[in-house]
Amino acid sequence: MENLPLYLLVLAAGKGTRMRSTRAKVLHELFFAPMIDHVLDAVAPLRPAETVVVVGHQRREVQRVLATREVKIAVQEEQNGTAHAVLAAADLLAGRPGTTLILCGDTPLIRPQTLENLLAIHGRSAASLSVLSARPRNPFGYGRMVCDPQGCLLRIVEEKDASEAEKEITEVNAGVYCVANDFLFQVLGEVGSDNRQNEMYLTDIVEIAVAAGRTVRHWCCPDADEMLGVNSRVELARAHALLQQRRNRQLMESGVTLLQPETALIAQGVEIGPDTIIAPGVEISGQTRIGPGCRIDSFVKLHDCILEAGAEIPSFSNLHGARVAPGRQRGEEGRKMA
Repeated sequence: MENLPLYLLVLAAGKGTRMRSTRAKVLHELFFAPMIDHVLDAVAPLRPAETVVVVGHQRREVQRVLATREVKIAVQEEQNGTAHAVLAAADLLAGRPGTTLILCGDTPLIRPQTLENLLAIHGRSAASLSVLSARPRNPFGYGRMVCDPQGCLLRIVEEKDASEAEKEITEVNAGVYCVANDFLFQVLGEVGSDNRQNEMYLTDIVEIAVAAGRTVRHWCCPDADEMLGVNSRVELARAHALLQQRRNRQLMESGVTLLQPETALIAQGVEIGPDTIIAPGVEISGQTRIGPGCRIDSFVKLHDCILEAGAEIPSFSNLHGARVAPGRQRGEEGRKMA
């Protein structure tokens, strides 16, 4: 199975009605980039043979954001559930040997290592289907993983269709699936819409696979935050804060001092040398490179700047494209340079 190709399928067709916005949900920005970009960055290290993005609502705008990516586009004309969205990619993926990894475009916190772990479990067990799960602090709203006494996954039941006993289950569906391609597009034809939302649930393929005697596996992600799906502005803010915390922890572990990490906003591509001290309220973005032993005072904004070792930036500076020499800079010195 390791020699068979991997295909990635990202579902990004939904409207996101709870965002209360005219903009497609996956285009909402957090931590310096649209939501869909974070998901595509997470899957890129897997080196797939092909990546397909299913678009629907505001598809032209979504395709415009994806224009620089090496992805193929499938169109879901009407949004009739997750299984229906996968079917939209049938012309691109059906009949091709290998494995398809399916995930949603509104899960910006997913890590490449988590996806690699799921793929490894899927491959080792020669499964037809493997599902990522998690145990969040509050499972309300998520599909529950219904298992037998031995812990084998039997089916996934959505919150709206769950019994009171099923709602007590704490392990939930994270919405990420590894599926053998030959099985995936065969079984989708058996998925119906007999549920409270009258939609074609992709989760139904679990019960169909079990009934057919197929090997089904699931793996519980240790960090439940990774499965956070962004469906509202509140969840958007939470996802942004978690990405910010993740990035700032990396910087501090590499030798950078953040005096108030919760207020520092530093993009992923920024390079910062050890023993640099960053005061509260700082935002650093673009391709900024900061040498070792620098000091950046409060309420500074830097974009595409180069700070040589030992440079000091005073409070309330706003620099764009500047190169800053060592030593203390005066308030206007080193501002935007051509």
